[in-house]
Amino acid sequence: MIEALQFEFMRNALLAGLLASIVCGIIGTLIVVNRIVFLSGGIAHAAYGGIGIAFFFGWPHMVGTIGFSLIIAMIMAVITIKTRHRADTIIGVLWAVGMALGVILLDLTPGYNVDLMSYLFGSILSVPDSDLILMATICVLVFLTVFYYYHDLLAMSYDEEFAQLRGVPVKFLYFLLIGMTALSIVMIIRVVGLILVIALLTIPPFIAEKFSKSLFQMMGVSTALCAIFSVAGLWLSYVFNLTSGASIIMVAAAGFFMSFIIERLILIRTSKKESHVPSV
Repeated sequence: MIEALQFEFMRNALLAGLLASIVCGIIGTLIVVNRIVFLSGGIAHAAYGGIGIAFFFGWPHMVGTIGFSLIIAMIMAVITIKTRHRADTIIGVLWAVGMALGVILLDLTPGYNVDLMSYLFGSILSVPDSDLILMATICVLVFLTVFYYYHDLLAMSYDEEFAQLRGVPVKFLYFLLIGMTALSIVMIIRVVGLILVIALLTIPPFIAEKFSKSLFQMMGVSTALCAIFSVAGLWLSYVFNLTSGASIIMVAAAGFFMSFIIERLILIRTSKKESHVPSV
């Protein structure tokens, strides 16, 4: 892996993976504890419509994708608040419409010659310096926003009704969280693609939750795990000539199943210790 860093595209890929790890650790944790994984999946897949719009009108693809994803995210946020009993159905419809719109617009784009697979499964090895700057900006914005609203987000995540009674602006924070989720998803699409983005957003926080005692600790552990998965996946893709995004997810999946084994071993060890404690 060290020798691979002599290439600029590998250095950019590593930096992109580490920036994505910070966002995954922070926003992924909030997604998991607030149980909005399905909504996040809807945003991720609907974001393909933004890619189609950007190419059809000749806009920078990141700008078009961010704009469309934020609009779709706000619509989904309103739906989940107003019609909770039908939210999953409507999100599924928007999910499909976004992807269909993207496909149709790309079909209609004159001279379209962009690799479709790079958006579906990521293109971390082709991240330019301009995208790195935008990714770093999103990363800083997400970090500062969550840091500023940390205690309110903590209250909302664990007891929404109690948070409202304390005067926490729950609806505003919910829309803010969905907006940050949309920005994060667009950023991570460059790393693993829109098909695999939810796995990278949810697997590290899910593992971290098992071994963390606070939301802050969960974010830190999740960020570290995501960084490990990204670096290990990049190394495997370089050594065995594999698709980088898929390699990162497979490493994360291996960590996911290992966490169950470790958790089980800890439970067995704890139960054995308790069984050897003499009764009074």
